Amino acid sequence: LQQQQQHNDDDVDNDDGFASFETIMTEVSSKIPTTAMLSMVVGLATMAAVVVAMPDAALATATADTIVDPTTLAAQTQTLVQKLTDSGFYQAFSLVFLSEIGDKTFFIAGLLAMKTSRLVSFLGSMGALGAMTVISVLIGQLFHAVPSGFAQGIPLDDVAAALAFTFFGVKTLKEALDMSDEGGGGMDDELAEAEETVEGSQTIKQITSWAQIASTFGLVFAAEFGDRSFLSTIALSAAQNPVSVGVGAIAAHGIATGIAVAGGSYVAKYISEKVIGVIGGVLFLVFGATTALGIF
Repeated sequence: LQQQQQHNDDDVDNDDGFASFETIMTEVSSKIPTTAMLSMVVGLATMAAVVVAMPDAALATATADTIVDPTTLAAQTQTLVQKLTDSGFYQAFSLVFLSEIGDKTFFIAGLLAMKTSRLVSFLGSMGALGAMTVISVLIGQLFHAVPSGFAQGIPLDDVAAALAFTFFGVKTLKEALDMSDEGGGGMDDELAEAEETVEGSQTIKQITSWAQIASTFGLVFAAEFGDRSFLSTIALSAAQNPVSVGVGAIAAHGIATGIAVAGGSYVAKYISEKVIGVIGGVLFLVFGATTALGIF
């Protein structure tokens, strides 16, 4: 009887231990923002897609532990970086991310996160941005599919991409240099337009979460159509690997949207719109020059 009683007491202690562990995990998970976890998932999925798209790089990574020659390891690392750069992933990620920070869709996602929930805003916004990315990549491939003989051997896709990058670079630089050091120009206008769009929408009036996600999808999709990041993705897809461009653009959208729903309006106060504009304009011009050099 004493042994049985001791056994029962041990079971009770174990149950209490499991209950305490479950309570701790529940409290910890409740403190982790859902959008942060989703952003981590987007990042991991992006890395996996890049590895799948480049089997040579994946093989080099898998066999890195068997390589003892530092020179060979450095060469393989340089090859991986070169493939990331040449494939269009880096170009798409950098251009889309800089274009989205402080954009209208950026503020729409942040405002809807405050009025509905962060998860609803993130899912609806990312669904729209992902669909728009796929559409822009497909449009870029239409330019790429034009036979070179149709234009007397001139690659129309590369020419269109170089012209688009140059136009956006000059336009972005001019707008950035015309701003005062205090800012308060285009970003404030984008915020005002986003507030007007959100207030006039039916998203916050929807009862169910699925209805709010669908309404957010439509709102962001309409705002993103014809945007700078949309046109940039078309130009990149016409001249680069469409899979890498799409993955890079979606990764940039995921991180920018995660920042927006986590507190985009607050973060925007500490972002220099002029600096972002100058960096974005320079990148556009650099990518336009490299694309033009590739034609010749």
